[in-house]
Amino acid sequence: MVLEMIILRKIISIVLITIFVLLAAINSPAIAEPVTDLDHGAALFKANCAGCHANGGNIVRRGRNLKLKTLHKNKVDTQAAIAAIVTNGKNNMSAYQDKLTTQEIADVSAYVLRQAELNWK
Repeated sequence: MVLEMIILRKIISIVLITIFVLLAAINSPAIAEPVTDLDHGAALFKANCAGCHANGGNIVRRGRNLKLKTLHKNKVDTQAAIAAIVTNGKNNMSAYQDKLTTQEIADVSAYVLRQAELNWK
């Protein structure tokens, strides 16, 4: 009986430590959206996106612009959603996963969302 109690205490300790480690990992900045550089995002946008999306517009398909109202309507109004489209492309838009790093995609996505929130001013 004493041996069973010792084993049970060890199991409970291991479970509690595991829960603590998992909770710490979930709240870790590594899992949150990456830290972004809006100035770098602006430079990347100018070099890679402005040809079609100058001032948040779209010269190919007017209805697929980067204005906040359109981003909301198309459910692309988060940095992660914008990054997914930049990474994988969609419809007429090319994918940039082979041209930009993950950090660069995060930077340009954060820039696009911020500019949309500022109405591209």
